[in-house]
Amino acid sequence: MKKQIRSGFVIIFYAVILLRALNLSGQTNRVMEFFPQGTILHSNVHYSKDTIAKHLLDIYLPANAKGKIPLVIFIHGGGWMHNDKYADMGYMKKTVAEIVSSGYALASIDYRFSSQAVFPAQIQDCNQAISFLYDNAGKYGFDRAKFAVMGFSAGGHLASMVGLSRNNNVEGFFVPRTSRFFQIKAVVDFYGPSDLLLFPGSEDPKSPEALLIGAAPFDRPDLSKKASPVTYVDKNDPPFLIIHGEKDDQVPPRQSHLLSSWLRMVGVPNELIIVKDAPHYGPMFDVDEIRSKVMSFLKNVLR
Repeated sequence: MKKQIRSGFVIIFYAVILLRALNLSGQTNRVMEFFPQGTILHSNVHYSKDTIAKHLLDIYLPANAKGKIPLVIFIHGGGWMHNDKYADMGYMKKTVAEIVSSGYALASIDYRFSSQAVFPAQIQDCNQAISFLYDNAGKYGFDRAKFAVMGFSAGGHLASMVGLSRNNNVEGFFVPRTSRFFQIKAVVDFYGPSDLLLFPGSEDPKSPEALLIGAAPFDRPDLSKKASPVTYVDKNDPPFLIIHGEKDDQVPPRQSHLLSSWLRMVGVPNELIIVKDAPHYGPMFDVDEIRSKVMSFLKNVLR
């Protein structure tokens, strides 16, 4: 009788372990319903040879995709310390659906929070994820020559950093022994910070931007400059579409005005759209007018 009870406990124990393993390796994708029917999902793909939980990405492929297809890399926001690779899709449902239904692949990436590691860890993760996607383009059917990045808030900052600094070959922005062959053909920046010193709370050591670099921006202007997209603007940068809410109370619209001005000064094609009455984020950025601008931009640059 005791042997039967012990055997029963053993079976239950291993069943629990198995269920936990399945849950960790195949987390429920809470945004899959937003994508067109037949979308192919590669979930929780490890882009780094380690066990860091934030080194994961999801890949969404169009149904019946044939040949090499362009790739849009989606970078979530959250003050560099919140959210995950599903974030921002919740209020951008129609846009992410149209990206895939238009024949593009979409890869959404996670990256380490500032509470785990300060900058440049976040751009190292983004670059490593993109390197992985480039190296495995044949496996998933991507066109290596047609990579675009799209980011929201903190993700907009990282998307801009990736796009602008790529041709500067900043050694500290890459993980050693990862490939650096990828090129970014286009950047879609939704209300991302462009200059950390411009924030009203630049003297606050507890502000999100201070936590990102490990010091109040005014106390460490050198670190602020290193982590600011405008630092890396030059004539060889990819085209930008910049979108910002008129009533954004978290990232002031002047951040996007400044980035657009710098790009214009060096001759990089860019368009700045200020969405009337729009806040920091939300469904006002998923309306037909904005979505058509995004899709037209991607089509023109990735054609």
